[in-house]
Amino acid sequence: MQTMPATAAERIESVDVLRGFSLLGILLLNIVSFGLPFAAYMNPSVAGGDSGANHTVWLMAATLWEGKMRAIFSMLFGTSTLLLLERAERRGAGIEAADIYYRRILWLIVFGLVHAHLIWSGDILYSYGVVGLLLFPLRKLSAKALIIAGAVIILVHSAQGVGAGFGIGEMETKAKQATAAAAKGEKLTAEQKKAQTEWDGIRGMFSPSPEEVQEQIKTHQSGWVANLALRSGESAMFEFTMFFQFMFLDVLGMLVLGMGLHKAGVFDASRSTRFYLLLIAAGLGIGVPLNYWAASQWAATGYAIPAFFTYLASTADPGRFLVAGAYIGVIMLMVKSGAFGWITRPLQAVGRTALSNYLLTSILCTLFFNGYGLGMFGKLERAQLYWVVLGMWVLNLTLSPIWLRYYRFGPAEWLWRSLTYWKRQPMRRQEAVEESAFQTA
Repeated sequence: MQTMPATAAERIESVDVLRGFSLLGILLLNIVSFGLPFAAYMNPSVAGGDSGANHTVWLMAATLWEGKMRAIFSMLFGTSTLLLLERAERRGAGIEAADIYYRRILWLIVFGLVHAHLIWSGDILYSYGVVGLLLFPLRKLSAKALIIAGAVIILVHSAQGVGAGFGIGEMETKAKQATAAAAKGEKLTAEQKKAQTEWDGIRGMFSPSPEEVQEQIKTHQSGWVANLALRSGESAMFEFTMFFQFMFLDVLGMLVLGMGLHKAGVFDASRSTRFYLLLIAAGLGIGVPLNYWAASQWAATGYAIPAFFTYLASTADPGRFLVAGAYIGVIMLMVKSGAFGWITRPLQAVGRTALSNYLLTSILCTLFFNGYGLGMFGKLERAQLYWVVLGMWVLNLTLSPIWLRYYRFGPAEWLWRSLTYWKRQPMRRQEAVEESAFQTA
């Protein structure tokens, strides 16, 4: 059979280990969105506490985790794109490879929409699916061309963030001037009213009023229907306004860069030990100090909204990719050494069932925090949320290896592959052996 999912022998251990590591790491950031009002993800003064241990974990997140884990996870999605197409090409799939690829991507968009609107609005699958529609024509480009293209896109995205900082600063000034004029009884112009409306939108995202925060908490602690209305509104905003304004270039750059790094052998642990040590040194020596400085400077302003873009947004891309490179270097050296099987094997299992673990995490976390479950939303401080992360990690790392003893795929992966290849895939390991023997006979 020319077109079929990857066999265990075709999988790349280091890619699965790195995917598992980054998936677990993403929860270090997502847990804030699960357990606290939306704005608290960016602004620690909104909810969850911003002093003592709470400030420490926020600073650690901004320095070591924010954007870094998602960068790795996103680049590996670009890698998986090439792995699928390379495998299809080796099997002589021809034009059918395009049919399989686009069916896979379109189903991913469907999964993302269902996940975002019915489970949790912080979905990333939709973004990968939409951007993934553009990747197929890039498959034949060289590693160098892909890396350069990805880097250029990321640079444009960085410039976009810097420009946004200047624009939002001017918007704040105009909005305050309009408010002062209205207080004096002056009639506001259309431009002044527009400035106020736009600033209210930005302020609501970064620094909502206490009343707005309490309203969010109340809704999350309510039933499923009330949460559905809130979640669908947030999802629509992410899928259209925020995605095309802020996320599109970000995701596109990371996916293209991931394709290039795969072709350059970075993710299969085939580069030299010296290469990976340089990645680690650059991340620790430049990326970590840069991120720490930017976060500290923003905190020193009292979390002023324009200053977020001045410090954090302008340094985000170099900071996150340098630190992400350090994590990649560490994982690749662990795999190369062969001495860390006690942790790489369970991470590999998590990586092989990444979609199932991603959805399971969303389901369990929303049940823990929202009102149709245990209703813990807004009740834990920022630092306390990480006990939930630890519990979820234990579950992911324990269940995934056990599941893969008996099944070829995670349940979500099985569904995705069956829909992609338009044929029910053998789920149990014994089924796969029997089907292979039948085809050979």
